[in-house]
Amino acid sequence: MKIIITGACAISARSVLRSLMLSEKFRNAEFVGWDKATSLYGLYEGLFDKIYKVPALNDPQYRMVVEKILNNEKPDAVIVVPEVEVLYWAENPFDVPCFLPPRDFCRIAISKKRLFETLESDDLTPKHVEALKKDILKKDYRLPLGYPVWLRDSSDGTASGKGSFKANNLEELQAWATINTGLDRFQISQYLSGGNYGVFCLFEKGILKKLAIVERLEYIMAQIAVSGITGNTSKGCLLNDKTIREIALKAIRVLCKKTGSEMNGMVVVDLKADENGKPYVTEINIRYVSFSSLFAIAGFNLPEYHLLCTLGRGGEMSKNIEMKYPPNNIILREVDGQPIYVPDYRPLQAGESIEKNVVLN
Repeated sequence: MKIIITGACAISARSVLRSLMLSEKFRNAEFVGWDKATSLYGLYEGLFDKIYKVPALNDPQYRMVVEKILNNEKPDAVIVVPEVEVLYWAENPFDVPCFLPPRDFCRIAISKKRLFETLESDDLTPKHVEALKKDILKKDYRLPLGYPVWLRDSSDGTASGKGSFKANNLEELQAWATINTGLDRFQISQYLSGGNYGVFCLFEKGILKKLAIVERLEYIMAQIAVSGITGNTSKGCLLNDKTIREIALKAIRVLCKKTGSEMNGMVVVDLKADENGKPYVTEINIRYVSFSSLFAIAGFNLPEYHLLCTLGRGGEMSKNIEMKYPPNNIILREVDGQPIYVPDYRPLQAGESIEKNVVLN
């Protein structure tokens, strides 16, 4: 069997592959990737059997190059990972098994502005406004929200916390807009000080097949980002939470109803809670995020289930929609290390030790 995974040099695609390499069903498959190949580490890591370089999506040669690869490799399935590529494939499908969210759903979800406009009447999003940099920098600019507020880049498909910042007053708001020379539009929303969650949802023909929740607690190299958020989780925990689950699913249902779509594929709903613990939807990713393999390490292999649906083998999946996680589990990631899942974490006390043969993953 041959599987192609796109965006192969990026962390998220490599996390998908690591999950499939843990799968009894697919670990012996041949894994081919393609990427713009700007990340040399991903290119030379040796995780994939083969990686092709492809043009950017806006390059007229993209489709021709991809069709040539598909004709040469003849894959059994393709897993598309980068968000902008997911949208392209949803709008311009290729003749190969691929399991994606519906086109109109993707068109809304990929835009923070369109997503918030679609969900706001259902009280699913925080209070927010869209603002151009040129307006923010005007001397008489008045923000119709109380401070503090959260800023971020509102461009389609933005990732890794780009443009994120907590502004406590107008001076900080204008300073941040000035510093970020590459951005001309921001989404500004009420600052949410509570928990930070990701809800992975796999659908097939409108039916929820699998769901998994993570709480993000800390970020890799958080100290280098003014906001403390780099987009790559370094510490978190796997959760079972009915409230978070239902809010995420409600957001998906609202988008499906408003677009007349039957839900398919994998999406990750991000939520952030306010000071009272009420979660709000902050984005819907139409792709896997970087720590996806942690669920597979814990025994709940979402890319395996996704691939089974892609191949029309969904009947081979277990019937349970969620996995029950122990209450004291943690997930750990570092720049130069493999992801670790600790099912029963307890902080070490001074003078205690941990043995090398303790199984962590």
